[in-house]
Amino acid sequence: QGTAADLIKMAMVAVQNFIDEKKLQSRMIMQVHDELVLEVPEFEKELMRQALPELMTNVAELSVPLVAEVAVGDNWSDAK
Repeated sequence: QGTAADLIKMAMVAVQNFIDEKKLQSRMIMQVHDELVLEVPEFEKELMRQALPELMTNVAELSVPLVAEVAVGDNWSDAK
């Protein structure tokens, strides 16, 4: 659990740095266990869909692969 918590914290920093550097309007809303929930304007959706998995999987180099998936929906419940 400790390593997972460290990895998600590192992912949060990487995602926020990306948002800040690109001056995006997307916002990280919350973190739940190993998930990040973001509010993303329609015009940034494709950029974030492509960038998030790479940002999150590259936070650490492990002997097993890290996998990050993106789901999109009008709310967290509908995200697919």
